[in-house]
Amino acid sequence: MTTLLAIETSTELASVALLNKGELSIRELTGVQTHSQGVLPAIQELLNAAGLSLSQCQAIAFGCGPGAFTGVRTTCGIVQGLAYGSDLPILPIISLQAMAQAAREQNSDADFVCVLDARMAEVYWAHYRLRNQAWELVSEPALSALELALAYADAHASVLVLGNGLTAPAETGSMKIVFKMPHAAQVAQLAAVDFSDGKQVAPEMAQPVYLRNKIALTTIERMQLKNS
Repeated sequence: MTTLLAIETSTELASVALLNKGELSIRELTGVQTHSQGVLPAIQELLNAAGLSLSQCQAIAFGCGPGAFTGVRTTCGIVQGLAYGSDLPILPIISLQAMAQAAREQNSDADFVCVLDARMAEVYWAHYRLRNQAWELVSEPALSALELALAYADAHASVLVLGNGLTAPAETGSMKIVFKMPHAAQVAQLAAVDFSDGKQVAPEMAQPVYLRNKIALTTIERMQLKNS
């Protein structure tokens, strides 16, 4: 059975997971000022509880975004350091797909549009299709206004998966609404499938998925947005 470590820090809900002998152990990070302060201790706690060293894992999986710039960048650095130090391959997992994976428990053979707050009045979103227990990426992760993502979901989705800080639209038709966040548990589940398919890559491939070149608003733009 696959033994792997998973990390997800693309939102304010940071988590780590250890998949070992078919059992999934998780830790969620609370009470720390930054994800970087909590990830490594949480990893060590999981490994100690399982009686494992990192080198006994077969790979390190991580949510590669899109998501919070600092969180995703931090995880990429941590994953590269751990993977190089233990001579392990890595498995990048799109954070939006982790949301779809979390929503699949009550929804089989469905079309999932997953939407995550990107700030600056925009959202990250992607369309995944689940058929015969296998995932298909229908529409690549994108950055747009919420209204555009919801319009696409209304036309194509049977399940709308909403993440941090988002509320359900007033009109949903036959579309089911589910609230889920990217989590290391689902990153581990998806990564286990990818590992069995031989999709692991070298540590230098630990790169974040950025859909926005501009990270912060200027002072003038913030004032304009506040006054609009």
